[in-house]
Amino acid sequence: MKLLSEYQENEKFQGQLLIVSSLKGVTNNGLSYLTIEVRDSSLQMNAKKWEVTPEDEEVFVAGNVVDITGEIIFYKSGLQMKILKGKNVNPDEVDVVKFSKVAPIPYETLLNQFNKYRGEVKNKDLKAIMDYILNKYETKFLAYPAASSIHHDYMHGLLHHTVSMLNHAEHFINYYGGIDKELLYTGVILHDIGKTIELYGPVVFKYSLEGKLIGHISIMHGEIVKAKDALNIHSEKSLLLEHMILAHHGQLEFGSPVMPLTKEAFLLSQIDNLDSKLNLLDKSLETVKEGEFTNKIFALDNRSFYKPNKD
Repeated sequence: MKLLSEYQENEKFQGQLLIVSSLKGVTNNGLSYLTIEVRDSSLQMNAKKWEVTPEDEEVFVAGNVVDITGEIIFYKSGLQMKILKGKNVNPDEVDVVKFSKVAPIPYETLLNQFNKYRGEVKNKDLKAIMDYILNKYETKFLAYPAASSIHHDYMHGLLHHTVSMLNHAEHFINYYGGIDKELLYTGVILHDIGKTIELYGPVVFKYSLEGKLIGHISIMHGEIVKAKDALNIHSEKSLLLEHMILAHHGQLEFGSPVMPLTKEAFLLSQIDNLDSKLNLLDKSLETVKEGEFTNKIFALDNRSFYKPNKD
């Protein structure tokens, strides 16, 4: 079956796609329409369904797999789908793998790199806390996305994001002096594991009640406190680790309850921001033709980015 990424402008589309999101709008003439994100394992694409009926609103719901008839059009700076009609696919007949995006790097490669960095943490307190938490959440950590829809939003995305950050961390450690390697590696490894509680779902990941009310930063900090209590650890290293987790979004307005006040905490916040933003930018550029601009990207100051010609 032809993948969504293989379609070109003006081609007809017929096939099953996952509804990632669906937002109802109203035209100036008072007619309802839906702005929809659809995807298969190869690509996520923006779509529109015009002249929406009540039945359409029940079909095009986030998490549903829908048998869609439509056409691929070029709109503004990229390809988009105009949906003509669709009907729900029986959940018992859905092959989840067809709609699960995966990390661009093979899982085995990511796992090997992750284990290499994990093995470099020798400090007894940091290693004990790290192992305690990974023993509880490693299965989900290795499979989960890093976000529900923004960056690294695919199977093994959280592992990919973490390994990418560890690679960046290694470069900074080798270039600049005075960085506690083991503390930084531990902070990178643990910083987003709270997302395994914040998010849930087999294909389309949604925010759990804990995710909405508490958020992954506070969730992860709570897990470290539990680990410290269970292991009877009360060292400065463990306190510095707590600070890194609480500060890893870098700014109070971005959800961190404290600002980074150590070199390792500052580096963690900068590496996290860099890796997530570049992944988001790559995601936006992949559906744009050379010589065109992306749509405005909210997380990047609502800017449109240019995709240069390769010539």
